Amino acid sequence: MHYVSAEGLTKSFGVTPLFRNISFHINEGDKIALIARNGVGKSTLLKILAGRDTVDDGKLWINKDVDVALFEQQPDFDEEKTVLENIFHVSHPVIAAIRDFEVASESNDGHALSEAITQMDSLGAWDFEAKVKQILGKLNIHNLQDRVDRLSGGQRKRVSLAKTLIDIGFDHKHTLLMMDEPTNHLDVEMIEWLEHYLNKENVTLLLVTHDRYFLDAVSDEIWELERENLYPYKGDYQNYMEKKVARLDSEQASVDKAKNQYRKELEWMRKQPKARTTKSKSREDNFYEIEAKAKQKIQDAQLQLQMKMNRLGGKIIEMKKVYKSYGDKVILKGFDYTFSKGERIGVVGKNGVGKSTFLNILQQLEEADSGKVNVGDTVVFGNFSQQGLVIKDDLRVIEYVKTFAESFPLAGGGSLSAAQFLELFLFPPEKQYTYLSALSGGEKKRLQLLTILFRNPNFLILDEPTNDLDLPTLAVLENFLSEYQGCVLIVSHDRYFMDRLVDHLFVFEGDGNVRDFPGTYTQYRIWQKEEERKQEVVKPQQKVEVNTPSAPVQKKKVSFKDKKEFEDLEKEIAALEAEKQQVVEQMSNPDLPFEQLNIHSKRMTEIAALLEEKELRWLELSEIV
Repeated sequence: MHYVSAEGLTKSFGVTPLFRNISFHINEGDKIALIARNGVGKSTLLKILAGRDTVDDGKLWINKDVDVALFEQQPDFDEEKTVLENIFHVSHPVIAAIRDFEVASESNDGHALSEAITQMDSLGAWDFEAKVKQILGKLNIHNLQDRVDRLSGGQRKRVSLAKTLIDIGFDHKHTLLMMDEPTNHLDVEMIEWLEHYLNKENVTLLLVTHDRYFLDAVSDEIWELERENLYPYKGDYQNYMEKKVARLDSEQASVDKAKNQYRKELEWMRKQPKARTTKSKSREDNFYEIEAKAKQKIQDAQLQLQMKMNRLGGKIIEMKKVYKSYGDKVILKGFDYTFSKGERIGVVGKNGVGKSTFLNILQQLEEADSGKVNVGDTVVFGNFSQQGLVIKDDLRVIEYVKTFAESFPLAGGGSLSAAQFLELFLFPPEKQYTYLSALSGGEKKRLQLLTILFRNPNFLILDEPTNDLDLPTLAVLENFLSEYQGCVLIVSHDRYFMDRLVDHLFVFEGDGNVRDFPGTYTQYRIWQKEEERKQEVVKPQQKVEVNTPSAPVQKKKVSFKDKKEFEDLEKEIAALEAEKQQVVEQMSNPDLPFEQLNIHSKRMTEIAALLEEKELRWLELSEIV
């Protein structure tokens, strides 16, 4: 079924063009990821498709039988209403019945609960209620009577996501689901669940995300907005990168050819007399086309990160027997660690276990209950926090940067003025005189990163740095951090970003326990799932019931098929265990390329799932064989 057709869409903000004369089609079942630098029109294009913005020119057709649902970065709520009222806002009998059932369940009103159950039965709403329960549970949404204006930013984002998924799920219409950075403020378990949910629901999807693992898991096509054009690529992110390089090489070769032709035609133009024949006029018109082609710029400006890092001495940070609690909630329980030069550590754990408190104690912004935190004299912190830019006055960009320093020293010697440094961060002269309040979310993040590096830190603390940064900027940041000589501490739920950069993890497990895990984020998730699988297998074996049966239980007769399957399973499990050991050994190789590590990590996840399935079946058959 055909969902959307767009022909020659053009949109500008003032004199700044976002995209010009772009055309595309969306069909049922398409799963598309939209990629672009911040500020070139990703969110605007989604709003146009959702009917919340208009184009300057072009034609847009949306099938009348298709509902368009947009999940935005900034949730739109009725602030005075509760979480429950905002989520179940649609006027529909099934939604109303589930809302009444949830209210009755929370109030413990027996009469109201009985009536709600009767209504649910009559409408056959239990299947959808189970889906609602799953969505709310997986997104950790429990206090449905809380008002949304009292929620934190992360809670608001999760409520908005639940609202969107419930809206598209209750009525099985044709829906185009558009999502703008859905993984922000979600922990890794929630992200993995969302991947599974979107694949299982088989939705038609147009997605903007910076999370490359999530992108690969839920989409099979990539669109890139670049230099006012839209470029489609089939396949995953790695294929997109390879095809993009090939496209740019081809375009550059075409421009180089046009430049050579332009030089010849320019010489002809200068020699021509004023009175020209019809043939000469035609060649003159062609000259201007060649000139436009020859002067075309293929490569967009890339963010450049370079800095002169403050010298880092031998003593960095020592944390000795550090304890921290808030009432009954324990954050740290005797934490010990001595940081070394050049360490790259990831900090992971569920929301609310104390990761941000740990970062504050480390920087001595917050006191521990007991223990010592000794920070070396040469340590200069650079804190890229979730709080974002701290703005007291609505200054222009250049004025704001000059409040930190007038010039910036470079690693290779010399220095740059504040204006020159801003240009390296893709703030051209006209953008430098824009007010801070007029910047996009991604531009504010880029400016925040600039102001941190402006101080030449040697101990970087990055708290969810990937939120609101576009993929091109993230790629440059990753390359910069991989060569950075100082210490880096990263809190992130972006598995790709963590896998590329960290050497080991501080895993906040709750109740003050912090595990130092020697590996990447993906390796930790594989280990964690393996531990959970072992516990699930052990539990049924540990359960022993002592009963005296009134009559002997007749054992099921073993069929040849069962016996053969049992024997085959033993061989398959042994083969999988051997392959698993082999993959683990390959992943432990420190020289293994990142792309190969990613392939092995995915295979390890597949092996763990197969082992779980086959071992459970083996246990079932072992009862009768």
